[in-house]
Amino acid sequence: MPVLLLTGANRGLGLEFVRQYLEEGGWRIHACCRRPEAAAELAALAQQAGPERLLVHGLDVADFGRIEALAEALRGEPIDLLLNNAGVLRDRDFGGFGTTDYEAFADSFRINAMAPLKMAEAFVEHVARSERRLIVNITSRMGSIADNTSGGFYTYRASKAALNMVTRSMALDLAPRGITCVVLHPGWVRTDMGGQGAPLAPRESIAGMRRVIAALGPEQSGRFFAYDGSEIPW
Repeated sequence: MPVLLLTGANRGLGLEFVRQYLEEGGWRIHACCRRPEAAAELAALAQQAGPERLLVHGLDVADFGRIEALAEALRGEPIDLLLNNAGVLRDRDFGGFGTTDYEAFADSFRINAMAPLKMAEAFVEHVARSERRLIVNITSRMGSIADNTSGGFYTYRASKAALNMVTRSMALDLAPRGITCVVLHPGWVRTDMGGQGAPLAPRESIAGMRRVIAALGPEQSGRFFAYDGSEIPW
């Protein structure tokens, strides 16, 4: 049975990933979120699925010690798909030039770029022992330098561009171990982060990303895909 380890699983895209992989069947899921006691929908899915299919772990990805502790707790578990979904976009990230909140900037870098790298470093042996050997980082088209024609959003854009570069380097460094690393743009989705004016429903976005993930192999490693399978320029 393939194994998925997912961060940011309590709402939005992460919760929909859990739903759809459970619906697909055949997966064992480790779903991580900061406060499992407050994640009612995730808890309900876990109760319905049972511990053989879905386990919920308390994990704040900004706490690197907690990441190391979880990796140790799951030491014997191969991870076929490490899916780094947790991320932040705050109101403070919307400001233009001259309004930068540098504490928020550093916090966004820690969560959006540093934490996925830490997760990969902590779980690389788990991934290497698996059959699929996939590391997928959820990014944004707003992290594309080539696609930036409107400016602004300095904190969010920069942190996602950093995540893209982290993933590109990981793809090269981990290729000898047969590990495939990509970044995925989920589209503009109706979630707490994307807002209710977004054109995509979470179910459509996640279904598309799952199709992309299912087709991944070493030849796709180091690339930047949208949820519909199209490639995005760096």
